[in-house]
Amino acid sequence: MKKLLVSLLAVVGLTCSSCRVSAQEGALKDKKVLIVYGGWDGHEPRQCTELLKPWLEGEGADVIVRDNLDAYKDKALMGSIDLVIQTWTMGNITGEQERGLLEAVRGGVGLAGWHGGLGDAFRNSTEYQFMVGGQWVAHPGGMVDYDVDIKDKKDPVTKGLKRFHMKSEQYYMHVDPTVKVLATTTFAASPKAPWIEGVVMPVVWKKSYGKGRVFYSSLCHSASDFGVPEAFEIMKRGIRWAVLSRGEAASDR
Repeated sequence: MKKLLVSLLAVVGLTCSSCRVSAQEGALKDKKVLIVYGGWDGHEPRQCTELLKPWLEGEGADVIVRDNLDAYKDKALMGSIDLVIQTWTMGNITGEQERGLLEAVRGGVGLAGWHGGLGDAFRNSTEYQFMVGGQWVAHPGGMVDYDVDIKDKKDPVTKGLKRFHMKSEQYYMHVDPTVKVLATTTFAASPKAPWIEGVVMPVVWKKSYGKGRVFYSSLCHSASDFGVPEAFEIMKRGIRWAVLSRGEAASDR
């Protein structure tokens, strides 16, 4: 894992000239960030946490890591943080745990995540899905080659980035029409779902939930996918945007 971390940080730091435009530099300095990881191991929640934590600390954030959803029940903790980063695929969340998370975000705590860790968590919890702005329903073909198109070229999260390629799970999602879509992907014909050919699907978005900012990217099935420089850069910029919830109006979309 250490070798993977070093190589990925080198890749994302050096190989993408279009990634030099950065959003909200310094936004994470002295901010308190809670990472909650767990759920299905196939999305490598621990490995992704180990990849992200050093970057967050390098940005000046105070990082707290928990591998249990009971963190959301800790009122003192939830009242002290600026941002939740969740990587918890599937599983179940209790009513008390869910209320703790929802209330924190409504009150101005930011929320950020990627792939199934945010967009395919707690399938029976519709209010949670309402907060996130979308829910995974399929990835036809499994691991496939696909392109990501930048839809909003002026937003700080995607400014300066160009179309890029992924080989990973291409998420087909049910999406809230109120989200601000920053990037999309177009589905090719699939033997199992030929009717989706040509469908343009949101990949990256941001939205409001109460006073909180919510950022989501469906990219990065596993830690190695963050080796695609644009995918990691989008996630970093989205985290910086989401952490500004308490300091700026969440409606600043």
